[in-house]
Amino acid sequence: MNLLRRALLASIGALVGWKQSSAKEPSPHGGEETAVQAAAGSSVTPRHVLCFLSRERNLSALSEAASQAIRDFATGFSVDENYSQAEPDDRMVQSFAVCWDRVEADAWSPADEEAVADHQSVLYVLGPSVTQAETVKVSMLALRLVERLIDAGAVAVKGESAGIAHGLDRWSELIRQGAEALKAADPLAQQRIGRLAFAKRPLSVPGYLESVGFHLVGLPEVYVPETAGSERQIVAIMDAVADEIAQRGLEPTLRDRRASLSFDSTYEPDEFKFNPYGVFRLPK
Repeated sequence: MNLLRRALLASIGALVGWKQSSAKEPSPHGGEETAVQAAAGSSVTPRHVLCFLSRERNLSALSEAASQAIRDFATGFSVDENYSQAEPDDRMVQSFAVCWDRVEADAWSPADEEAVADHQSVLYVLGPSVTQAETVKVSMLALRLVERLIDAGAVAVKGESAGIAHGLDRWSELIRQGAEALKAADPLAQQRIGRLAFAKRPLSVPGYLESVGFHLVGLPEVYVPETAGSERQIVAIMDAVADEIAQRGLEPTLRDRRASLSFDSTYEPDEFKFNPYGVFRLPK
């Protein structure tokens, strides 16, 4: 697990030189910071970075589809011109290997691995810097953007901000669930689906297993003692805590779980995995 975490830290998003955004930068969306971020004293805000692979040795189809989606609904997103490339990237096989979701059954298949190995071009799309109040909305936009680019021919998709990848069938299921949650105007369901789509869990820190990427839906990371059970049981605890915070609020969940909120992160503020909303740490 420690090896996996180190590999994630060296994934493509960390290599290419993008930096996390500051809340001082303008955002195309409205909304204000909440008490959690204010308590951290942090000006850092979440930002999606999406990686799309194509079987074609040019970027025109994916780039045009992304640009059209940005015009249609994905306000504030942009096609990255610096690191997108109309040729294969030999780091992708290793990067996807450490980023595949290992919680959901059949989250990827040998066909997905082959698609990564055989890709011919790479497109990156950058999301806007968003406030905590905007995170769920923008994560749903990111999921719709994934749908649009898969329809345009993307053969593999990875969220760089937490280092998470799903196979195309799993992405399609998440997209379906997200569309249902949007149709039902159910913000709690939208938040949960955004978390399942764009966050990674579990990873290891000394004495705990952690989530990474919960900031993309406005939540603190959850640290569960490694002695709390199997990895699958610990993931269930993480998800339950995240749902409780979303439904009941942070303070009641901290009190009832006898947990603490810390702003000491293993990630630097300019890393995409840095969570400005802190770490919800369950007691040992």
